[in-house]
Amino acid sequence: MDTQQEVIRILDDVLSLGGRSSTFKRDTPLFGALPEFDSMAVVSLITSLEDRLGLMIDDDEMSGDIFATVGSLTDFVASKLAA
Repeated sequence: MDTQQEVIRILDDVLSLGGRSSTFKRDTPLFGALPEFDSMAVVSLITSLEDRLGLMIDDDEMSGDIFATVGSLTDFVASKLAA
C-alpha cells in the first residue's frame, strides 16, 4: 500500500474534494489552507483513518503539526501503521 496515496484518497473522501486532491504533493498545506478542512473535518478524518486503516489514534497524540501538510499527515499515519 502506498500510504501517501491512501491518505490523499481518504482526504478527498472526507473533505468531499471531488478529485481535487489528485494534485496534492507531500508539501501541500492542509489545515488552514483548505476551506473544507476545519475542526469538524479533523474529527471525521481521524475516524476515517482509524476505520479504513485499522489505526488507534489517542487524543494525546494529536497536534496541529500532524495536519500541516500532506507529508506530515502521511508520516504520522506511516508511524502508526509501523507501530
